[in-house]
Amino acid sequence: MEKTDTRAANLSRRSIIKGAAALGAAGTIGALVPLRARAQGTALETKAAKLGFIALTDAAPLFVADEKGFFKKHGMTEVEVAKQSSWGATRDNLVLGSKASGIDGAHILTPMPYLITTGATTANNVQVPINILARLNLGGQCISVADEYKALKVGLDAKEFGKALLAKRLKTGKPVNAAMTFPGGTHDMWMRYWMAANGVDPNRDINTITVPPPQMVANMKVGSMDTFCVCEPWNLQLIHQKIGYTALTTSELWMNHPEKAFAMRADYVQANPNATKALLKAIMEAQMFCEDPKNRAEVAEICSRRRWINAPLEDIVDRLKGDFDYGTGRVEKNSKFQMRYWADNASYPYQSHDLWFLTENQRWGYLPPNLDTKSLIAKVNREDIWRTAAKELGVADKDIPKSTSRGIEKFFDGKVFDPANPKKYLDSLSIKYIKSA
Repeated sequence: MEKTDTRAANLSRRSIIKGAAALGAAGTIGALVPLRARAQGTALETKAAKLGFIALTDAAPLFVADEKGFFKKHGMTEVEVAKQSSWGATRDNLVLGSKASGIDGAHILTPMPYLITTGATTANNVQVPINILARLNLGGQCISVADEYKALKVGLDAKEFGKALLAKRLKTGKPVNAAMTFPGGTHDMWMRYWMAANGVDPNRDINTITVPPPQMVANMKVGSMDTFCVCEPWNLQLIHQKIGYTALTTSELWMNHPEKAFAMRADYVQANPNATKALLKAIMEAQMFCEDPKNRAEVAEICSRRRWINAPLEDIVDRLKGDFDYGTGRVEKNSKFQMRYWADNASYPYQSHDLWFLTENQRWGYLPPNLDTKSLIAKVNREDIWRTAAKELGVADKDIPKSTSRGIEKFFDGKVFDPANPKKYLDSLSIKYIKSA
């Protein structure tokens, strides 16, 4: 298996907790002056921004904002949207910032701004404040399984799959691997949740490894992993290359779950509040464009281009339209589990969703249990900027959430997450690795 993000993959939980524990009390990160507290004119402070992305279809709003001229429409005429080789590279380039040849913002796994802000996943645990400005999409990820297990037709119920993995491990004496894209990221959380809900301990029964999204199919082909979790087009490409099949879409685990975010370095947001809002408006308009069914074929074609995903259109278009052939005989047209870019409040960054990701990162020992999550979310999540941008775009009041919480969330295995009581949720989980404070 290729290991392009060795530092992230090998990061010890001890160093993670050491770096994050400093946030156990409020105010340990330098106070950020809120945008809402500063009097500003309407002129753009800059017309430039450098944004990163990974070759995935949930980055489509950034591709569309560039290709369809939405950035320019809002005065941001010098925006560079740059491909990143891995989520580790995205992290490192955000830490650098554009002034040091890095990036100002990115299409990013929702937990990463928190892991970077706390220093939990950065070199030497350096804390670099990052702001989440929008959610880019809901759902749209998949868990795929190698054709070696085709007869099992693995789905939400993975108990037989777990037995097969154990048998393989005992027979070969070698670890069986589940691949995700970044420790503590969304794909890591979906894979762990699915396995643990089926009684498979993701720390003991299987080896969880880090592989950049564009390298998933190639690594599955050479037998580097037995299952992986990633966005499109890599799950459908796996089927087209007759290497594996789709076990489930992640919205089957948690309907319309939050996924990627649009995030910027907090110092960029502070220095350029109007430019930040202009970038956000452009991306929000692109999300509306991506959501419209009549635009989906064009969005797929844009995604397939060399400068973006650089993959065959046939690997992209069906699932972008919401049509899923799981590769097992199961076929769903216009699936309710398809990715949402704007519908169902997909763009609004609910703070309650950020709290779930922090809670799951605590569950698996990536973040300490005494973390002041309320204070941290207030620093990172800038839903206030989203609301302002939405109003200025003319988004109807009914499409602007009245609360920062989507309320109680329910999962496929019957578990319930109440944002008002995350401890009760944690206590209900049988497999967890919470570290001592």
